[in-house]
Amino acid sequence: MIRTRVIPCLLLKGEGLVKTTNFTNPKYIGDPINAVKIFNDKEVHELVFLDITASIEKRSLRLDYISDIASECFMPLGYGGGIRTVKQAEDIFNSGVEKLILNSYAIENPSFIHELADLFGSQSIVVSIDVKKNFSGNYQTYTHSGTTKTRWDPVTWAQERAVRCRRNFSELHRPGWNHERL
Repeated sequence: MIRTRVIPCLLLKGEGLVKTTNFTNPKYIGDPINAVKIFNDKEVHELVFLDITASIEKRSLRLDYISDIASECFMPLGYGGGIRTVKQAEDIFNSGVEKLILNSYAIENPSFIHELADLFGSQSIVVSIDVKKNFSGNYQTYTHSGTTKTRWDPVTWAQERAVRCRRNFSELHRPGWNHERL
């Protein structure tokens, strides 16, 4: 029997949590540390934080901030946003995060998935695919928080990564963009 797992995905912009509609019009909804405390009380299975502007802004990671969030979590924590080097990945793991979520750079450099999985184990690597429905009703893969269209159909991209990376990631994450509501 398949057991349902509750894994909230929280979006970071700056040092606050935001709610978006299709990753646009971010509205501040609160402090990440308070959200972690709430989800600790709710006993969720895992918690995911995605920094939705890190890749767009090409900025360095806020490791102290990530560490503060991780220190409050009583469940496995995943983090994604702006991860482009092995050193960054190592620093994130050392700050208390159990899973890395890769998106934009995984499309730019697919071998990065394999490299991280070899170093840290495939159980700790999650590949995320941003998918939007285009005007003709077909699904398209995007990067950089939905701002950069790729040539990839999402299913083809996922299949390619699974084959080329020898399934060196543990999970595939796809935000439900076309189902978001405020």
